[in-house]
Amino acid sequence: MARLVNISDVCNEIFAGGDAPKNNMSIEKTDEFSIPIYSNGEAKNGLYGYTNFARVTEPSVTISARGTIGFAAIRNEPFVPIVRLITLTPNLTLIDIRYLYYAVQNYHFDGSGTSIPQLTVPMLKQYSFPLPEIEKQIYISTILDKVNSLISLRKQQLAKLDKLIKARFVEMFGDCRVNNKGFEQLKGNELFKFSSGKFLPEEKRKGCGVPVYGGNGIAWYTDTFLIEYPTIIIGRVGAQCGNIHLVTEPVWITDNAIYIQEQKTDKFRLKFLSELMIIMNFYQYADFSGQPKITQKPLENTSYLVPPVKLQEQFSDFAGRVDQHKLTIQQSLDTLEVLKKSLMQEYFG
Repeated sequence: MARLVNISDVCNEIFAGGDAPKNNMSIEKTDEFSIPIYSNGEAKNGLYGYTNFARVTEPSVTISARGTIGFAAIRNEPFVPIVRLITLTPNLTLIDIRYLYYAVQNYHFDGSGTSIPQLTVPMLKQYSFPLPEIEKQIYISTILDKVNSLISLRKQQLAKLDKLIKARFVEMFGDCRVNNKGFEQLKGNELFKFSSGKFLPEEKRKGCGVPVYGGNGIAWYTDTFLIEYPTIIIGRVGAQCGNIHLVTEPVWITDNAIYIQEQKTDKFRLKFLSELMIIMNFYQYADFSGQPKITQKPLENTSYLVPPVKLQEQFSDFAGRVDQHKLTIQQSLDTLEVLKKSLMQEYFG
C-alpha cells in the first residue's frame, strides 16, 4: 500500500513567482531574450514573454494560482515564473515528475476567502497524497499520459471542426469587422433587448438537472429554469467573459451572464448569430480594473452584420451538419474525461 506524503516531503522548493522583468524582456523570442517567462493560465501554455536569465533551471511543475486555479504544466527547460504562478521543483529520487504533475492536478481547491480565487503556497503545502514506489509511479503516469493523449486528440478534432465552421462563415459573409461584402448593419440596441441573469441561491445548486449558466458557461445544475426559449448567453464576469453559448432548452442564467431576452426583429437566425458573436470577440470590451467583466452597453452600441435570412439559413444548415460530427466527438471526450476522473480518484484518492 502506498504511503501518504505531504507535497513538501517530495519537493526541493515550492514558491510563488515574482514580478515580471519588464525592463529586461521581450514578447517575442530573440537571440538575446530566449528564456521563457510563465504566468498563470492555459492560453499559450501560460507563456508571458522571454528574458535573458533563468530563475529555475531544474525540471519543475507549475500551477496557476489566481483567477483560473489549477492549470498545471511540466517545465523541463530553464524558465522564469512570475506572479500568479506557483513552482514546485521535485526531488527526482523520490518522485517521478509526471506523477507530481498528476498529483497537483488532483489538488482540490476549496477557496481562499477572497472574491478572486487564489491558491497560496501555505495552502498547497498542506496537500497530502499517496506515494507508491517509483516504478509504480511511472506505471500510473504512463496510463494517465495515454488517456491525456486521447483527450488532447479529441479536443484537437473539435477545434478543427470549429475552424471549418469559421472558414465557411468567412467564405459566405466575409470579414464582419469591415463588412467587405456590403451587408446591412444595425446597432445592437435596434436588434436586441439584453438582460442579466439572476442570482441562484447556494441551496438551489445541484449536480444534475437544468443547466445553470454563469460567466464561464455551465457552472451547476438546478431544479427550475429562468427561461425556456432558445437564446444566446454571453458570459459577463470571469476569465472567459464574452464567451457565447447558444441554448435551445430550458436553462437558468446567473447574474454573471447576459442573455438576449428579446429579438426586436426577425432578421437573425440564432445559429448564424451565435457564430457572428463569437467572431466579433466580445472579450475585447472587458474591463480589467478588478475581475474581468463586460457590460450590456458595448453589446448595445456595437454594429452587427445583417445578411439576408436565406444566406443565414444556408450557413446554419452547414454548421448543423458539422455540429453532428462534433457531438459524436464530444461524447467520446466526455467518456474519456470520466475515465480520467475515476483513475485520478483511484490513484490519488
